[in-house]
Amino acid sequence: MTPERPRGEDAIPQMFAPVGAGAVEPSPPRQSPAGPHLYAALDLGTNSCRMLIAQPRGSQFQVVDSFSKTVQLGVGLEASGRLSRASMGRTIQALRICQKKIEKHGVTRMRLVATEACRRARNARDFMRQVRRETGLALEIIAPEEEARLAVISCAPLVSPRTEQLLVVDIGGGSTELVWIDLSAVPPEDRPRAIMRLHAGFTAHGDLPAARVVDWISVPLGVATLKDQFGDVDDDAARFALMSWFFEENLASFSPYNADNPRAGFQIIGTSGTVTTVAASFLGLRRYDRTKVDGLRMSSDQIDSVIRDYLSLGPEGRRTDPRIGRDRHALIMSGAAILQALMRIWPTDRLSVADRGLREGLLYAQMSADGVLEDGPYA
Repeated sequence: MTPERPRGEDAIPQMFAPVGAGAVEPSPPRQSPAGPHLYAALDLGTNSCRMLIAQPRGSQFQVVDSFSKTVQLGVGLEASGRLSRASMGRTIQALRICQKKIEKHGVTRMRLVATEACRRARNARDFMRQVRRETGLALEIIAPEEEARLAVISCAPLVSPRTEQLLVVDIGGGSTELVWIDLSAVPPEDRPRAIMRLHAGFTAHGDLPAARVVDWISVPLGVATLKDQFGDVDDDAARFALMSWFFEENLASFSPYNADNPRAGFQIIGTSGTVTTVAASFLGLRRYDRTKVDGLRMSSDQIDSVIRDYLSLGPEGRRTDPRIGRDRHALIMSGAAILQALMRIWPTDRLSVADRGLREGLLYAQMSADGVLEDGPYA
């Protein structure tokens, strides 16, 4: 598989901070008698269907409803190049629930997107038409660059003022996006806002100090697709090692790959179910608690310790481990293989765990485009 390269020039949170205008076209905000109208953001990935419904609240937004379900849309895609009838059926069932929530709350502003599985499937356009016909929802398939950009801006509140070199990693079901950002020219107090200003793209705009995107990459390997690549390897430890080295090989064209390992001023932010599960396991949480996970910093040694524990448990032990959960146990080792590869290349004691991602970025962009968020501190 060849990683997709840039083209051209280059557990639910309650409150979030804003970003600048996004890719959606602005429309006049409509106010209901009950207060600000609601917004929806839906992310249909290779493994999961997830949605947030939120309303603007000052300089932030408040989540009022949510949905998350494992639909395994990409099952069989690696072998056939098509979405299967069964996986499309599961997904449409989940989307019907989303449609009912949207209707129940009277949502009029929404952005509903699909990512890697639908980018790759030969029958994706037919599936989009089927979704529209059976649920009334209009999904759009977004490009890897937009997926990466939305993940980056959603993580901006976690950027430390001391960070000069930032790597944002979004491990999905079908692909993994990496974005390397140079913040050294930006005053420390403005670095989170400089990340927010990437809403307009990965090139600098305006006269304000800019976050410079050194490189980005979308590797067509996520927790589901990487697992499928090595499904015929029986030995648990051997399969894990092969997955990790294979993912590293697919990073070879990422330009910071061969750079000297940064020391001071380097931060990694990881956003995905893999990273939050590893963090929850490190904390020993038998019941997931977002307030303890989001923003947690972990070192390479701590992450390695959790992964070694996963390997010692074996498949059956992982299946019954409450820290991992029933929806995650089958995919945790492929995700851990990706995470281990990243830690091997860029060891750090400053990996920040982000329980946020594409949906939050979609909400920020819509609300900012409508001008319903006030200027204020990022949190």
